[in-house]
Amino acid sequence: MLVTAILRRAGIKVNPVRELAPGIKSRARMEKMRPAASRGTFSNGVNGNNPWDITVHDSRFYREVLTRGSLGLGESYMNGWWDCPNLDEFFSRVLSANLDRYSWFNPIELLRYAKRVLFNQASAKHAFVIAKAHYDLGNDLYQGMLDKRLTYTCAYWREGVTTLDAAQEAKLDLVCRKLNLKPGQRVLDIGCGWGSFAKFAAERYKVSVVGITVAREQVELGRQLCQGLPVELRLQDYRGLSGQFDHIVSLGMFEHVEPKNYPEYFRVAAHCLKPGGLFLLHTIGVEKGKSTTDPWIRKYIFPVGTIPSRPEINGGIRNIFQVLDWHDFAGLHYDRTLMAWYENFMKNWPALTNNYALREDGHFKRMWEYYLLSCAGSFRAGKNSVFQIVLAPGMRAYQPVR
Repeated sequence: MLVTAILRRAGIKVNPVRELAPGIKSRARMEKMRPAASRGTFSNGVNGNNPWDITVHDSRFYREVLTRGSLGLGESYMNGWWDCPNLDEFFSRVLSANLDRYSWFNPIELLRYAKRVLFNQASAKHAFVIAKAHYDLGNDLYQGMLDKRLTYTCAYWREGVTTLDAAQEAKLDLVCRKLNLKPGQRVLDIGCGWGSFAKFAAERYKVSVVGITVAREQVELGRQLCQGLPVELRLQDYRGLSGQFDHIVSLGMFEHVEPKNYPEYFRVAAHCLKPGGLFLLHTIGVEKGKSTTDPWIRKYIFPVGTIPSRPEINGGIRNIFQVLDWHDFAGLHYDRTLMAWYENFMKNWPALTNNYALREDGHFKRMWEYYLLSCAGSFRAGKNSVFQIVLAPGMRAYQPVR
């Protein structure tokens, strides 16, 4: 749990909440409990002088974090109970020190886990609800945060690239080159967003693209942006797909599929892929273990969102696709992308205030800051990566492209 950072700074070992919570009523009480030998054992501090130290404004912060873990940490930030000059670096240091591995029995989180296992929260009937909670917040928000093409996935900061616009175009071009797109081919984009890939591929590689998304606002604006090009954007769930395509791409959508749906997702893709075609999957991922989601992110940002692990992806494609190339982006690509989004968001916040300042009980701005910066810190610490996987129905010769 991230709360361990606070406990270590206070010289308190991680013990069950029921033993700690009753005696911790203020920061002064916590200071009295600190053994002198333990001072300075952790570089993140409370009310310290480093830009990654946190300043506590409300003593309720301690009990909130102790009893509710990362959910309490995020909500107390939204409430203004604590601040940090470099929130991204705070998370990077906490996670680099592996403090998130400490936890205690939390029945609320156990129930949430059971719910994910027993019920399909990413079923077709829930898909459009998920979109409304995040992607349909408002096109002006994303226009103020993203690049000029509205690409809501990790950019590719190859050598010499210095701007977000250029880095996103480098990523889109990399995808096209990995698929070896040829003029006249027909491409399917699963989770097309506002049509950034579709527009780029149609303009630069002279292909036609069918893109699907479950976000109504994305479709409406995307159709305007792609007007005059051989691009069709549909409001549709992937389970309703039919037809044949030369190639398939899915950029940043797989995180919403949920592990129990992976086999069906890949079967649908295989059914739509022509013989000789390639499927490129671009997703956030982790190397080991089972899929994970931070409880605060799940409650406030992505109601259904799970970071898949390499073994889970391999399990989903078994007997359906063969892996021709597995490109593991360094987490720093997404770190830099998120920081660019944060800078754009902050720069354009005055223009967004009228539409968003009162949302989430007036906490929208702090919520969105926390989202972008905590995720940047996670990638900086190497907790998450980005996978670009080239798949085919059977093994064949393939030259990796970088």
